[in-house]
Amino acid sequence: MYIYVGFNEVLGATCRKLKILYLQNNLINKLEHLNHLKELEYLNMALNNVSKIEGLQNCEHIHKLDFTANFVDVDHLEESMDNLTSRNMLRELYMMGNPSQAEWPNFQLYVVARLPQLHSLDGVEITKSMQIQARQQLPTLTVSALLHLQYAIYV
Repeated sequence: MYIYVGFNEVLGATCRKLKILYLQNNLINKLEHLNHLKELEYLNMALNNVSKIEGLQNCEHIHKLDFTANFVDVDHLEESMDNLTSRNMLRELYMMGNPSQAEWPNFQLYVVARLPQLHSLDGVEITKSMQIQARQQLPTLTVSALLHLQYAIYV
């Protein structure tokens, strides 16, 4: 007799204390079933098909996220940052190779302004002067993101 045990059941029942999770190089479109991983510290989602960072609201101890080479575009960047602002322990974020990072020149400043808890972005240390500059430019950066999105739609 074969009994199917889903991914959510395995994570919820047996992996509650998991600290590191490597899910890179798969065809994952959406972050799901991480709600039981309160102690997760590092999640590697590099080389997947994720278009929006979400589903980490219960990962209270997350300090390193790797979303290298996914599909997070400017149109989902604001919501993705909204979903990460409450992750107070987040220190390292990797977004290299995402459309938002590759195509929008203000990406770095925008992320630094939205996530003041970060210490590094794409392996580059975030200095105090970068944080100050990013915070000062945040209103302009938000408008710039909207204009970039509108330009991308019409081209």
